Amino acid sequence: MKAYIVAEEVEALEKAANNPRDRLLIRLLFRLGCRVSEALALDTNDVDVVNSAVTIVHLKARLKLTCPDCKARLGRYHAFCPGCGAKIEGPLARQQEMRRQRTLPVDDQTLAMLKEHLQRGGPVMRGDRALLFAINRHRAWQIVRDCARRAGLAPLVNPETGETRGVSPHRMRDAFAVHAMRQDDSGEGLRLLQEHLGHASFNTTARYRKVAGEELRRWYARLWRKENGPDGDVARTR
Repeated sequence: MKAYIVAEEVEALEKAANNPRDRLLIRLLFRLGCRVSEALALDTNDVDVVNSAVTIVHLKARLKLTCPDCKARLGRYHAFCPGCGAKIEGPLARQQEMRRQRTLPVDDQTLAMLKEHLQRGGPVMRGDRALLFAINRHRAWQIVRDCARRAGLAPLVNPETGETRGVSPHRMRDAFAVHAMRQDDSGEGLRLLQEHLGHASFNTTARYRKVAGEELRRWYARLWRKENGPDGDVARTR
């Protein structure tokens, strides 16, 4: 059982899609490596066909807790205020919305699919926005799951817990990250991948090195390089 899917299997997912919209959704989840929420938020204004790029806007809500007396910042489990020492009965809660934006390049084939979707009238008006997909997260999950079933893809194993999990929209993002790591796992490659995925933490991106496995194999080979003779045999110890 594998931990992630590869490009050829994503291609099988695309072919298993029932309509061009679902095929484009799978394509963008993989080729952009974006979160499903980011893909579903895309509208026609986010697609730049001239410069072959898509603008991703990531909104993240964060709940900020403060002391009602001195307004000091509180943790979720604080019983007493670290600022004034007062017992916390009911902290003030204020939601902060963090907005991050990144512009991602798009390959020619994916751009052609986007153009066709726009010209065909695929986008749907929701208020004043023309959304590319106009479906919710649950429906996106169903689309990927059903395509995986029709394509005959086996369940995946979580490399950290060993638990079995199905093919889902987030597995497309994982597949992109692992594919990128297998092509270039240098420090610069890792930095560009972090920027592309929109990870705030370097450690979140670095875990894909472990999944890809290339760095570990090269590290292990270097451990025994001095012991190997020119023909690959282990050299004798004098």
